Order: sequence, then structure tokens, then C-alpha cells
Amino acid sequence: MAPKDRFDYWREVRAKGLFGATTELEREKRQQFFGEFALRKFGSAGFIELRASSYQVERSATDIANTPSDSLCIYQQFGSGGWFRAKDGDDFTIANGNFATGYSDLPYRTVPVDAAGFDLRILKVPVAEIALPRTGLRTGLHDLAPKPFGDLAFLAPLLESCFSDLTEADNDGDPAAAKALVQTLTQLALIERGIVRPGSRIAQYAVRAGRLSLARRLIARHLAQPQLSPAFVATLLGISVRHLHVLFEEASMSFSHTVTALRIERSRRLLREAPTMKVAAIAFASGFDSLATFYRVFRAAQGITPADFRDATIKGPVRLVTGPAASDHLTAK
Repeated sequence: MAPKDRFDYWREVRAKGLFGATTELEREKRQQFFGEFALRKFGSAGFIELRASSYQVERSATDIANTPSDSLCIYQQFGSGGWFRAKDGDDFTIANGNFATGYSDLPYRTVPVDAAGFDLRILKVPVAEIALPRTGLRTGLHDLAPKPFGDLAFLAPLLESCFSDLTEADNDGDPAAAKALVQTLTQLALIERGIVRPGSRIAQYAVRAGRLSLARRLIARHLAQPQLSPAFVATLLGISVRHLHVLFEEASMSFSHTVTALRIERSRRLLREAPTMKVAAIAFASGFDSLATFYRVFRAAQGITPADFRDATIKGPVRLVTGPAASDHLTAK
């Protein structure tokens, strides 16, 4: 596509066709326009990742009438940030990594705060698909003007973790798991907006699911650290050790089995991708406290030694054991 046509295509196909929004960019800047866009469907919800050079966006009453969406939108901002003006004239900015929510069919204007442009993720969930305890609450969604996250700051890390899970979700993965993830993200956002009461059963379930997601990420982040333990992760989450174990009791694997499975997964990756790295170094980089423990746990999970695994990956495909079976009856200290 010729540079002069890129913005026109983006304006008509991306902005107007998918978002029902009007975009503007000075003609002399259109030659330098760039944009990257990805849309994935999780059931009826749409997950959008967007990067583009700077331009102005407006969703007017006319745009809404021509392209109604009737969806809850959850935004995560990256880069230098974004500026919003909602229907009531309130202006706000969203900084890098922060979140905002809003109903799709209310007027707004937005523009990046500087020339770096747009960089954001958006989850659009049809209102009709949102599970709420009372029908009247669903009507209240229609009044949610765009607004950044406010007082309930503890929800933001949970939302961040679940957003990352959605980004990493396999297109061929379990549809039920993807639907549950979208539900969790939706409920966390609605707790923050006051639509779902924090003490309600729906809220408790969403917060537990969000904490479980974040707990797994914290385990992966600190996998090689000797102090990794239930108490260590519980402290990072701001919950009790008992509460942490309850989170994992409701999941497919316990805390210890999750740690072991992630350590085996990391060691497999290093054995494949770092052929010159010594097996002992891989064991310690994966969080095992000794080479003997690594060999014992790896062989029990994979059926072969780490060295044989490495040889097999060089020579040809090797059968990998994944999921709960990879850590059944194994606890790596």
C-alpha cells in the first residue's frame, strides 16, 4: 500500500469499520503514518492490540448511531500515555501501564499525549454477555463514561496479570478457559467502577481468579530464587499463606506442583535453546537446589535424563510431558 493511502485505509477500515470512530490527521503527516493492529475473538468478546502514530480520535453521537456496539471497554495504556475527554467534559490522562474503563456507546475524544502515538490493549465485552446478579445492574453499564482506575488500586495488578494471560492465550486453547478469563477481567473492572460490590460472591470469585493468575506469574518471575516459598509469594500478594493455598486448591495443581512444573518447563527450554550451557547451571537457573534433585525430578517427569533430553532435541522431536502429569507426586525443594 502506498504511504499516501495508509492513513485513509486505517481511518475507514480500522477506525470507522471496527471502532465506529472518526479519525483526523493533518494531510502533510499522512506520508509518515504507521499502524499495527491485531484482533482476536474470545467467544463474543474482542481483544485488540494497537500501535500507531499519533492522530485524533472522536466517537460522536453520529458515529454511535451509525455503529452501535453496546459493549464494556477495558483499556490498558502503554507508551507515553493517552488523553481522554468524556461526554461530560471531564479530561483525564492514562499513564503507561494504567487502566481505564467505559461504555462503548458514549461520546468521547482521545489522542496520545505526545508524538510517540498510540500503544494500547482493549477488551470489548458485549453488555448482553456480562454476568451480573441483577438485571438492573446491566442497565447501569450504559452510564459508564470513560474513566481511569481510581481508589481500588489493588485490582490493577490482578487486571494486568489477566490481560497478559489473554495476550498469551493459545488460539487453539480451551475456549472455556478463555471465556472464564474474559469474565474475570470484566468483573474486576466492574468492581472498580462500583457496579459489582466488592463483598459479593461474583467479586470474590473474580478476585480469587485474578490472584491465582498473579501468583503463577510471581512464581515464574522468582523461580530461580532460593527464597521462593508459599510465604514469600503470599507476602507479595498481600494475603495469608492459608489463603494462597486455598487459591491453588481450586486450581488444577497445588502450589508445590505448580513450582515444579514451571521449573521443569524452564529447564526444558534451556536444554533446547542453550546447547552450551552446563546442565548444572540449567538446574540452578531453573530453581533446583542441587544437581541430584534436578536429575531425580526431571527424570520422573520426562522419563529420561536432562542430558538425554538435550541429545534427543538435537537429533529430532522428543515427547514432552506437560500439565499436571509433569509434576504429579513431585516436589522440588
